[in-house]
Amino acid sequence: MPQKDPCQKQACAIQKCLQANKYVESMCADVIAVMRRCCETHAANSICCSGFRDSETTINEKNTRETFCS
Repeated sequence: MPQKDPCQKQACAIQKCLQANKYVESMCADVIAVMRRCCETHAANSICCSGFRDSETTINEKNTRETFCS
């Protein structure tokens, strides 16, 4: 069985926050900061962190797709 992505929980929290706030990123800054901290630790082992490796300020929505969040 494949291991769960170590930052999947944080990626799902971003998706939930963005949906609840009509995709206004500034409303989810605290949740995004938690994801960044997770990615600082687990970037090499987390597909969810790929969008955070390339950008400091934008969210790569494909990495927080609902298919990862259940």
